[in-house]
Amino acid sequence: MKHNILVSIIINNYNYGEFIAEAINSALEQTYKNIEVIVVDDGSTDNSRKIITSYGKRLVHIFKENAGQPSSYNAGFAASRGEIICFLDSDDIFLTNKIENIVKIFESSEEIGWCFHSIKLIDANHNFLNFTTTNNYISRESDFRKIIKAGKIPPCLPPSSALCFRRSVLEKILPMPTPKTMPCSDHYVKFMAVGLSKGYILGESLTFQRIHDSNMATLRKDKKHMQAREYLFTGLWVKQEFPQFSKFANKIFAVGMCWNQQNGNNDRENSEITQKYLDSIFWHEKIKLQCIILYYYLQDIKNQFLSNLMIQKQYQG
Repeated sequence: MKHNILVSIIINNYNYGEFIAEAINSALEQTYKNIEVIVVDDGSTDNSRKIITSYGKRLVHIFKENAGQPSSYNAGFAASRGEIICFLDSDDIFLTNKIENIVKIFESSEEIGWCFHSIKLIDANHNFLNFTTTNNYISRESDFRKIIKAGKIPPCLPPSSALCFRRSVLEKILPMPTPKTMPCSDHYVKFMAVGLSKGYILGESLTFQRIHDSNMATLRKDKKHMQAREYLFTGLWVKQEFPQFSKFANKIFAVGMCWNQQNGNNDRENSEITQKYLDSIFWHEKIKLQCIILYYYLQDIKNQFLSNLMIQKQYQG
């Protein structure tokens, strides 16, 4: 391996003082040494900034006012110099050989614009959870560009801390919009990356994602309105920034609308973004949106029926 590719690890943080030292250490202790670690603190009010400054010149720190995760991505990327960019949430942990493995993938082909990998879930006390959100990942080159162009949602993509990009791809996507009503979002970045370039799915788990009471969305049933909002905003941003993917924008926006309706959500921000989107499209696109919503609604009814039927059979058996 050449070991001459600079890799930028961008850590975004907001009030995760109890976790951030572990995240920083996992970045600094990589077996691959040609790295720069950039920590973007998004206006924390706990002891995060004291912990960050204690690392001195071992990392680059950016202290800014609170504006949400998208703004942290923008600030971290603007400050970075690496040819490869890896994101790390400040409550997660990189395995020590992560960057070494990622660099090998990018060196294997210049056509690979992104590399996403599997994760392992842990709780706040480092206990492994017996499930994952990246099931059935198999190491292989992947190309979802035709899927995105056709307006279809690609197979499950991993969370922020498993996302790595070639700079030439990411600079086509960032900076991204930064509304204060959308504090957390990685969908826009990863969906547009797979829409713009072929990449690589790595089956090996190279990150521990921490599941705890303060997670913004992952596995949080009480955060459905925020998950819906993330899809609504993503659809709007794609529509504005990448009109060639308008079919995909309509699909993902319709999913967000469906989730919003299913949860009886009267969230003002979600209603405003929905109206803004509907005002920007033609009448035939609105009809298509309603058809997509109906499809997902019927699918949900079907899944609930099958689930109840399975429970009934288990009870009778």
